[in-house]
Amino acid sequence: MRPVPVALALALAALPAAAAPPAAVAARPNIVYILADDLGWKDVGFHGSDIRTPSIDTLAREGARLEQLYTQPLCTPSRAALMTGRYPFRYGLQTLVIPSNGRYGLDTQEWILPQALKEAGYRTAIVGKWHLGHADRKYWPRQRGFDYQYGPLLGEIDYFTHSAHGTRDWFRDNEPVEEEGYVTQLLGRDAVKLIEGHDTKVPLFLYLTFTAPHAPYQAPQEYLDRYKEIADPSRRAYAAMVTSMDDEIGRVLGALERRGMRENTLVVFQSDNGGPRSAKFTGEVDMSKSTIPADNGPYRDGKGTPYEGGTRVVAALSWPGHVKAGTVVGEPIHLVDMYPTLASLAGASTAKCKPLDGTNVWSTIAEGKPSPREEVVYGVEPFRATVRKGDWKLVWHTTLPSKAELFDLKQDPSETTNLAEKNPLKVDELKRRAEELSRAAAEPLIFKEAFDVSWRGLFGSVALPGAAQAAEAHP
Repeated sequence: MRPVPVALALALAALPAAAAPPAAVAARPNIVYILADDLGWKDVGFHGSDIRTPSIDTLAREGARLEQLYTQPLCTPSRAALMTGRYPFRYGLQTLVIPSNGRYGLDTQEWILPQALKEAGYRTAIVGKWHLGHADRKYWPRQRGFDYQYGPLLGEIDYFTHSAHGTRDWFRDNEPVEEEGYVTQLLGRDAVKLIEGHDTKVPLFLYLTFTAPHAPYQAPQEYLDRYKEIADPSRRAYAAMVTSMDDEIGRVLGALERRGMRENTLVVFQSDNGGPRSAKFTGEVDMSKSTIPADNGPYRDGKGTPYEGGTRVVAALSWPGHVKAGTVVGEPIHLVDMYPTLASLAGASTAKCKPLDGTNVWSTIAEGKPSPREEVVYGVEPFRATVRKGDWKLVWHTTLPSKAELFDLKQDPSETTNLAEKNPLKVDELKRRAEELSRAAAEPLIFKEAFDVSWRGLFGSVALPGAAQAAEAHP
């Protein structure tokens, strides 16, 4: 090899070095998005619980805790917000949940997250609960962008029979499946199998959505035995359910490690809403005579309510090398933000989406920058609206007699002091915003369905006494 002339060497040395490609574009991450169902804010180890959750705690320790992640106060609306990046009042899923005999579902005109990721080249899979439409196959996951589906479609099933109201609700790729086993363990096992068989050259989106610890409170005896010290049977079963779920999460993380996928996998864990504090919101199983076991720590009330206990959820995420271990994100993030954030990381287009309410919050999570979110919309319904701007939160009960509650969440995150009378201008400002949002709201689909059912029942027949009753009344 001929030596390089000194002058040429000096000239080359003076040239600027080629810029290294940014880490964010080095490789699109696998995404494993894990949802718990009705988990209380305090019911994990890293929030001080006596319930043992070492796998979830590892995610929080090795990644970030999201201490102001907001959801909708109930299951169907929250899942819809995640899938669409849009507040559910825009398409009629803002009120209650789709009941077991409900005929409606998430509007098929919405371009949802798995569709965007699949279009970007991801393998998409849902293992677990759907609860965004079941009566018509057009609402089912395989018809909405998921390459693979396993688990229940409804909101609540028995953990051992896999049934609701005597009807089995257990499917794989649109086909009914009959098998034995505890739901949480079956879901974890299937997720592990999916990872073990995955082609690592293709990015993976796995939506792992447990039914635990939603009622009915049921667990295998081996897990109940781990909590013999808890006297109350509901709390003991609930704790056992959470630990069983945590064990399955640990197995999923282990599978990612074995396949060499963990370093480039973003794992997100959260609850779909706060834990229930009233029997009205535990589900279709009657819990009115039992203890309600979920614990939301310092936050007021729980599932089904617009207060912090119903909407500020336990959450953590981890992506080695991209999220600094031990990060605590104290900035407000709403579940609708996850769609544009994940789409951006995945290189997926949102051009087919209707206008998003979410915004990309990755710089807030990974770089500690302030949240771009100045407003949080907890919900807009015909009978109530809850809106936050900055630290001010309005809970407006609009049915007569109406009631306005105003809280300063910076000073009073437990919402103990109503400041509405002292701050009428702020109340008026937030009411105007709620009114503005309501003008863009669709009618709650459950109202329409309930009205149709009631109308047919009340006006589709005649209720007059029979001949024998009439004779007795007028001899």
